[in-house]
Amino acid sequence: MRTQAATLVSSVLMAAACAPLTPRPTPFYAVDSASAIPATPGTLIRQAPLKGAPVQAHAYRVLYSSTGLDGAPIAVSGIVIVPGGPPPSRGWDAVAWAHPTTGVATGCAPSLRADVFDEIPGLASLLSRGYVVTATDYPGLGTAGVHPYLVGVSEARAVLDLARAARAIPGESIGVRYAVWGHSQGGQAALFTAELSASYAPELTLMGVGAAAPASDLGKLIDDDMNTLAGHVLMSYAIWSWVRIYGISAGEVVRADKMSTIDSVAAHCIVTDREAVLAGRAAVPLDGAFLTFNPDTLPAWRDLFAQNSTGGAVMPAPVFLAQGTADDIVRPAVTLGFAQHLCETGQRVHFVSMADVSHVGAAFAAAPAMVAWMTAMFSGNPAPSDCAALERGNGGR
Repeated sequence: MRTQAATLVSSVLMAAACAPLTPRPTPFYAVDSASAIPATPGTLIRQAPLKGAPVQAHAYRVLYSSTGLDGAPIAVSGIVIVPGGPPPSRGWDAVAWAHPTTGVATGCAPSLRADVFDEIPGLASLLSRGYVVTATDYPGLGTAGVHPYLVGVSEARAVLDLARAARAIPGESIGVRYAVWGHSQGGQAALFTAELSASYAPELTLMGVGAAAPASDLGKLIDDDMNTLAGHVLMSYAIWSWVRIYGISAGEVVRADKMSTIDSVAAHCIVTDREAVLAGRAAVPLDGAFLTFNPDTLPAWRDLFAQNSTGGAVMPAPVFLAQGTADDIVRPAVTLGFAQHLCETGQRVHFVSMADVSHVGAAFAAAPAMVAWMTAMFSGNPAPSDCAALERGNGGR
């Protein structure tokens, strides 16, 4: 969930009137019919060169098969960036990037953007160290269908299936070892990827999982952000998406006269500051009374929050967590509590607390430490643990 703090900056507000239109997917992102999607998850459907990758790397826009929430094959898009030079004998190790909230409209896919490489924290450093980087768009962004926003299983399958599909790109040599790294919504995706990895993609070897300001507890997230403009945007995305994918009633929680506003917010991406301004403007009519009840108090919604909150399974690899102390979207206490919970399950957790770092800046601020940590995990070094300090109620480094 990218912070909406920028939506309140007056200079950006004035510039929003000339904001560019959200990009539309090209025919590359389309399949002729559902029957044309390969039944095997992680099958590469097509790839095309993508210019502009840093440090002499080469990149591809890809379309691949994954598994929908109903178990049927779906097409998902993303990008794969491969280091220059000859690969090692076992093939390149990979780092799977999971992006933060960009929106729920089809045009909100990161791979549609000209600056997509600039939006992957630590990309140049990862490529320089010899890692392939994969970056899924998630289902329904770029490709047809409703984006299952903040639905952990959907995100995780998309991450894992791109790691599979990347290995089939002609002329490339990509191995089975990978780590996953994500921010906010992508932090949730990274953690669910770890939980799902052994059962869904056992042929791949997970070396580490990194998350910056992850959406680990959706109930607390909604409670904390309920009365903020950012929370109204994010809640609009969740309501719009979940009504469609889960078939639950919005009327249980949303005033009837506010549904058109939620639809309007859902049509906006928040990839750029200007887009975030427009989404924020669209959400202004959603004052504190637009919800008739707190969704966290209704059984159907509460169950879905719990289902899409992570921490219910032991992570099969070491964990890196980063959190900014100035984050007003994902509260620092929530991430600290999640880290402590992982420690209680016996997990080795490296926790990085970043003074005065906001939500939007968390992944970029954490990237140098994350890259160093992942390099150590791929090298077979012992995983560091800050659990002793966390048990005393202190943050990590």
